[in-house]
Amino acid sequence: MKYTRWIIWMCVFVPLFAVGQSGTEPKKELDELRLKLNESGSHYIKATILNQVWLRYNDSNPGTTVLGDPTNETFDIGLRRTRLQLYGQITDRVFFYLQFGQNNFNYLAGQNATNSGNRKFQVFFHDALGEYRVFKDNDKLHLGAGLTITNGLSRFSQPSIGTIMSMDVPVFAQATVDQTDEFSRKLSVYARGQIGKLDYRVVLSDPFPITSNGTGITTANGINATNASFAFDKHSKQYQAMLIWNFFDKESHVTPYMTGTYLGKKKVLNVEAGIISQNNATWTGTSVTDPDRKYYDMKLWSVALFYDAPVNIEKGTAINAYLGYFNTDYGKGYLRYNGIMNPANGTTVAASPAGSFGNAFPMFGTGSVIYAQFGYLLKKDLLGETHGTLMPYVTYQSSNYERLDKQMTVYDVGVNWFLKGHSSKLTLDYQLRPTYTPVGNALIQDAGMKGQLVLQYQFFF
Repeated sequence: MKYTRWIIWMCVFVPLFAVGQSGTEPKKELDELRLKLNESGSHYIKATILNQVWLRYNDSNPGTTVLGDPTNETFDIGLRRTRLQLYGQITDRVFFYLQFGQNNFNYLAGQNATNSGNRKFQVFFHDALGEYRVFKDNDKLHLGAGLTITNGLSRFSQPSIGTIMSMDVPVFAQATVDQTDEFSRKLSVYARGQIGKLDYRVVLSDPFPITSNGTGITTANGINATNASFAFDKHSKQYQAMLIWNFFDKESHVTPYMTGTYLGKKKVLNVEAGIISQNNATWTGTSVTDPDRKYYDMKLWSVALFYDAPVNIEKGTAINAYLGYFNTDYGKGYLRYNGIMNPANGTTVAASPAGSFGNAFPMFGTGSVIYAQFGYLLKKDLLGETHGTLMPYVTYQSSNYERLDKQMTVYDVGVNWFLKGHSSKLTLDYQLRPTYTPVGNALIQDAGMKGQLVLQYQFFF
């Protein structure tokens, strides 16, 4: 009996006593998963977790089918991105970065592309790189190598997806995504750094062959007599570079990823310019044995202005704005449809371009693109101390591609509800996109447009 009383005292009264002794200094809430490797914390290992869940209604493109059934509209639930990251500064000069996860996982997982029927093939390493800081006490020069998203072209070619201002990034800026790369990552060696107000990155990449991208490309369908597609042979390296001038605050150089919005924590005004170049990247011809087949160099470049800054520090209001021009030369007549986490997998439209069903539109092509976005962060605690604030936004993509009969414009309008900054947020987004009818080698824009409504919940820690 006496042991019972001792056990009750130890389990109940001792914890209560300990709570009472804590007084007015409760233990500080952790804001990151970070393990210090030295006393100062300059050497560390950090882990992050991200998940983006989509609930979506889509008005389907003409002729869309799902598992063979004609479908005018779809509703689906999916995981846009699920990621685990582990990175750290393990000595004064040595940094590593690993990222593991999956993308675009909805009810059709395993039914798109080659129709493998296996929904478990989605998870893979996104990044695995090592980096050496040449100058111990500054960021003037980092040398790195491995599987990495470090790219040229633009900030949206290497976006920090946990800090996106809009619901999603402008994917056309990830120019070869899942064609000759692994979800925009390539095996590369690079140099990056900051010299004064200048950020730079120079990259040499070894692209993957188009035949290993998982869509079942064969010698029968891998070349077109009229329009360029990625070539099977004449493998060549890819050269990339990007320069950014920081007028105000410098951006972080911890990882190669570039922040979407700082939510008023920084004052950033940047001018950027970037390029990607690869010899003999694409081809045209009657067949892979055609002695007269023609090869084309891929030449992509962009210039842009990025602004992300507080408006009223006391109120917590801020602006995010971006305006960019992209010149995209993939070769004669190159055009690629893409539908983000496409909720459909077939079409009944004859001679329709590959992947033009569901929510897809001509995302990549030889021509030019203007992309702009604007968001306004409303005052902090707008909805109450524990309910956060809102950030409405608009985005605009206008593409002038060779094979389209007129300028293509895609609009998004939405609002972020920041429950706890980027760590916990809801985003509601409505997108309008054009549809096209194939006529010979051209695509003629239809009179109407199709819409997509998405509710996303993100947690990021």
